[in-house]
Amino acid sequence: MKYNQLEEMTRELLEYNRQAAESYHHCRKTGEQGDFYKEVKPFADKVKAMSEKWEQEAVQWVADIRPKNLYPLQIKNTAENLQMVSVRAFFSNTSLKKFKSHIQSIEYVLERTLEEIKESKSQGH
Repeated sequence: MKYNQLEEMTRELLEYNRQAAESYHHCRKTGEQGDFYKEVKPFADKVKAMSEKWEQEAVQWVADIRPKNLYPLQIKNTAENLQMVSVRAFFSNTSLKKFKSHIQSIEYVLERTLEEIKESKSQGH
């Protein structure tokens, strides 16, 4: 199928989003910050590379398939938010409300993307 790679990347980004949430909760609970060179930078670099690739594929997919309730700007914002939370996850002084809001919105867009990919596959796209 044409969109298997997009589906794979979306699942991977969902996992990164969950990892960021776990790291954030750990940092808040312990009061410790992540080590920049051992934890923060490697994780943020990995997320940045994947989210940039995903953004390109997903924007093209949205243009081709025109899924309900998913738009190029949402894709762009989701990629940016992923990159932001991948860094902020390691700092306990990050606002809980804002962080949770970003995590939830990222998850929503990624889950919707997976649903729409599944739907488009079943329709033979």
